[in-house]
Amino acid sequence: MSPVAAARREWTYRDLVALPDDRLRHELIDGEHVVTPSPAIPHQVILWNLTELLAPYLRAKAIGTALAGPVDVKFSPSTVLVPDLVYFTADRFARVVNEKHATAAPDLVVEILSPGTRRRDKGRKRAVYDREGVQEYWIVDPEAQSVTTLRRPRAGAGLTDVTTLTVDAGGVLESPLFPGLRLPLRDVFRGR
Repeated sequence: MSPVAAARREWTYRDLVALPDDRLRHELIDGEHVVTPSPAIPHQVILWNLTELLAPYLRAKAIGTALAGPVDVKFSPSTVLVPDLVYFTADRFARVVNEKHATAAPDLVVEILSPGTRRRDKGRKRAVYDREGVQEYWIVDPEAQSVTTLRRPRAGAGLTDVTTLTVDAGGVLESPLFPGLRLPLRDVFRGR
């Protein structure tokens, strides 16, 4: 086999789980192996803030489960992504999450942009989330202190309902997935 053919071989989930634990994020996008270093501290602060903001609401309402990454979402044997945060309604969680990974799209995916992931999160990963049926996708931008939300306006539509909120404009994040919950962006970006 030529070096070019070897470099283009399609990776599968089996290949991923055989890798040693190196504390990096390994993902597959349509068979391509993608490696990302551990996130920077501002990224982790924002993830912690989001988790803290969602947790009391989800404990009180018991409508679903949020999981902070790393969590493998195995869309197929050749497409496995590791979002920063995912949310599943209670029914969906019971059907598609096992002890190792999710086997289908979360209801919500959150990606926090970093210099090494910005293009992929807004491009290839967004396309995967769209085609695989994610209902809502939040793209959190630490540099701009903004959150772009993409939603499916109706069944069968793509992630086409797009809104961008910023800290400077006093943005408050709301979602039909979390009725009555209001997340001020100043709290999402606190301490970052």
